[in-house]
Amino acid sequence: MRTINRLSAQAVARNIKPGLYSDGGGLYLQITVAGVKSWLFRYMRNGKARGMGIGPLHTITLAEARTKALNCRRQLLDGIDPLDEKQTRQAAQKIVAAKAMTFSECADAYIETHRAGWKNVKHAAQWESTLDTYAAPFFGDLPVTAVDTTLVMKALEPIWITKNETATRVRGRIESVLDWATVRGYRTSENPARWKGHLDHLLAKPSKVKKVVHHPALPYAEMAAFMQFLRSEGGTVYYALQLLILTATRTNELLHARWDEIDMPSKVWVIPAWRMKAEREHRIPLSKPAMDILKAQQADAEGDFVFPGQRDGMPMSNMVFLQLLKRIERTDITVHGFRSTFRDWVGETTNYPREVAEAALAHTVKNKVEAAYARGDLFIKRAEMMQDWANYLSGDTQNN
Repeated sequence: MRTINRLSAQAVARNIKPGLYSDGGGLYLQITVAGVKSWLFRYMRNGKARGMGIGPLHTITLAEARTKALNCRRQLLDGIDPLDEKQTRQAAQKIVAAKAMTFSECADAYIETHRAGWKNVKHAAQWESTLDTYAAPFFGDLPVTAVDTTLVMKALEPIWITKNETATRVRGRIESVLDWATVRGYRTSENPARWKGHLDHLLAKPSKVKKVVHHPALPYAEMAAFMQFLRSEGGTVYYALQLLILTATRTNELLHARWDEIDMPSKVWVIPAWRMKAEREHRIPLSKPAMDILKAQQADAEGDFVFPGQRDGMPMSNMVFLQLLKRIERTDITVHGFRSTFRDWVGETTNYPREVAEAALAHTVKNKVEAAYARGDLFIKRAEMMQDWANYLSGDTQNN
């Protein structure tokens, strides 16, 4: 009687009775109660009986099953448990498959993870837009492990000179996504988008490429006449622009101002950290003209916002100032430029220290040593300076 190859292809095909049928050498045909036929390799390992599925009959023929069984016997001779080896191989394949996330999938996951921590909803949209436009065409559909320096350069080089500010942001965002993928275990190699010691050898420094474009600003010598014009016009948007100039604030900071931020008795406006670009609370001393505008607004106040918009519960649109400048035919200047005008006035016509002016603009101190000593917000000095600014804007130059 044969010890192996006991079964015939014809017998295997005809047999429908549930049970185990040995072909020898540890190979069995297994027929379930439901009539499903498959191959099973049975063996002893360390005194324990083990069984490993080889595959269904409709996919694995008798000849193929015998070959697989032979390979299993050879593994046993080499001291390898075929079932353990199979399970290890399958686990490794699952890990590889799980890690085979594309760059775009990683980017989406990164953005979703950080979305709640970003102050502005537009921030996530900007990330999505720039990565979709400049990175995805080159390696968006590739596994994140495949992203290398060559691919990163293909994305950056075409825009590095012509759109350097955008290109710089794209590089930083690619770097962040790849760092995230590394921490999550989706890649192991060094970050090909890092700047220092890597791309700085391949691309020109941004400071050498981009031209600094300053926001067009009205010369401070013309500010008094401009403010007089705004006062003569009246209307909420004109009041809002006056207050923005008087407080040297940014458009969003001003338009989203709430009454609970204003301490009228103390003449202080406190903007919470979450609304500030530097994410630090900013106290603004309110000059007499600034207080007059707030009192006028408070008299007819409706809702939470100092300058409510047309929609209930919403502030005025951040486009109102741009529309105003167009309406009065002053498209030669920008609203943000008024902050530059204020800074020029302080630097060229007053004796206030630089740090007082910078504090009024809520600028972050970049020098680490200087920042370590700048514990206060210089509020008292700023209060005096902002009143002098208000006096200057009213045409009173004797007090400056």
